[in-house]
Amino acid sequence: MPRIDVTDDLGGWMALRPEMAPGLVALSDAVYGKSILPLRVQEIARMRIALANQCEVCRNARYAEGLEQGMDEAFYANVAQWRTATNYSVREQLAAEYAEGFALDHVALRDNEAFWNRFRQQFRDDEIVDLALCCSLWLGAGRTMRVLDVGQACALVMSRREAEPV
Repeated sequence: MPRIDVTDDLGGWMALRPEMAPGLVALSDAVYGKSILPLRVQEIARMRIALANQCEVCRNARYAEGLEQGMDEAFYANVAQWRTATNYSVREQLAAEYAEGFALDHVALRDNEAFWNRFRQQFRDDEIVDLALCCSLWLGAGRTMRVLDVGQACALVMSRREAEPV
């Protein structure tokens, strides 16, 4: 049940601050439409933050083209065990590690030289910024929706065009 007086859907709560909502919508459009990250890399990070946020709509959201890219239910079921699961690539595991640190202990993540050495071997700087902006949206919007308890029963099917290779 929402903690504010709004219709319990994904975006109705933003109508209470129409001057601010376009900023969040623009960031969301950028994350879902302009990311250069491979979809599986982006999705494991999104799901790791969804688990940290305990955001139901985020945890239940799936990409329409997900099955084509190997994002079956095993992909999602193993996100919490990304360290030991065998169905993720090195880049996917690093994205999960980054997202987990971003959501749970950002200071330790910043100071973890071993992580940054491994991460920088696999990700270019533009990809790191891309992932950081994606995580910013997911952490902030997901926690906001969870704290306000809005949209938690919604089912969301997303679609993303693949960004052109750089």
